[in-house]
Amino acid sequence: MRDNIVSITRYEKPYESVKKAVFSCGGFDALRSGARVFIKPNIVFWSSESVFPKWGVITTSRVVEDIVILLKEHGVDDITIGEGIVDIFGDDALAAHASESLGYDLLGKRYGVKFINVMERPFERVDLGDGITLSFNRDILESDLVIDLPVMKSHSQTVVSLGIKNLKGTINTASRKRCHNADSGKNLHYHVSRLADKMPPIFTLIDGIFSLERGPSFDGRAKRSNLLIASTDILAADMVGAKILGYNPEEVPYLVEAARKRGRSLELSALKIVGEDIEKVAAVHDYTFDYSIDENGEMPVALARTGIKGLFYRKFDDTMCTYCSALTGLILIAIRQAWNGEPWDNIEVLTGKRMAPAPGMGATILLGQCMYRLNKDHPNINRMIAVKGCPPSPEDVVKALHEAGIEVNPTLFSNIAVLPGAFMERYRDRAEFDESFFRVD
Repeated sequence: MRDNIVSITRYEKPYESVKKAVFSCGGFDALRSGARVFIKPNIVFWSSESVFPKWGVITTSRVVEDIVILLKEHGVDDITIGEGIVDIFGDDALAAHASESLGYDLLGKRYGVKFINVMERPFERVDLGDGITLSFNRDILESDLVIDLPVMKSHSQTVVSLGIKNLKGTINTASRKRCHNADSGKNLHYHVSRLADKMPPIFTLIDGIFSLERGPSFDGRAKRSNLLIASTDILAADMVGAKILGYNPEEVPYLVEAARKRGRSLELSALKIVGEDIEKVAAVHDYTFDYSIDENGEMPVALARTGIKGLFYRKFDDTMCTYCSALTGLILIAIRQAWNGEPWDNIEVLTGKRMAPAPGMGATILLGQCMYRLNKDHPNINRMIAVKGCPPSPEDVVKALHEAGIEVNPTLFSNIAVLPGAFMERYRDRAEFDESFFRVD
């Protein structure tokens, strides 16, 4: 495999564009027939109860099928598609529904491809050095080649989410939560930077047909970017992907750490970039939400503009894991709807594993088991309202907010599985957001 070569390809035609991206960087030069190949798409979340807003969130089925066709043409028959979808809805059939909806079942019938839910498969503890041990799906570890198919997106905690970050979907739940460590020296960025270290050889193809701003999930904003970024060098692919998203590699902490560990430069001049001009295709994708902080409260600017007073919903940090963060967007929507013009009694909401209560608050909501354990005896708390689950149940969140005097609508939480569909409305009837990219015909 030719390291340090990264291809940037305009997506123009099915199959042909993916083939060009792969061959331009020598992606399959070392691929032998009979190899065991593990394809890792990026699905993140799925809901079987709503029309899911896939654009910029989930790897297109178009790219997955084109990769499968190329593999078959190279004599590869042992192909597994694997993902560990985050289940915030308590739906045991979630992975099977996603596989059927995205056309993976049809790929199985047509090409003999297998789809696995890694959460139902064996895991193996892997020592990544420096005291870090995570449990990875055994199927990917035992493959001969990993084909990593992340979506091109910015990320509210890691600045960008590309090839290396996409591998987080192959570790078990306990390991995912462990990545969001309160130790600033071994934080989320430190853990993410090592996810590829003990993997088999990896070919990375970043799916930027649709990209996402303020990702990683459905509350971000999708764009039609029509780009494919490919390399046999996962760090190089992520460096180029970051630049296209508007960030120099040294602005992305996990890339800084990954380069340091490998003894690599983050200078793009150290890479051979072929295809499109990186400067001409780059477009800034904001990764974080602006917050308003004043005497009236602390909250996202979008909430502050409504005139809300007496609420201190602290800005989340990198210690809040995916399972709690999946609830945050819904909670903020519910709070916005509950505002009736009367100031709340200086209610603060704390999340993650690092936040500390402020003095003088009327009530402190400790959201999640980690916050409760850290602050349950904190002297600054006047009135503690604890939501102890891991993750908290929607019902307990509603109860806590009501106890604090924030009368959110319980129906929003009981129908949480339909929430993703509500975010799709912004894309309705827009020709560039074509649903067919997520089907196999």
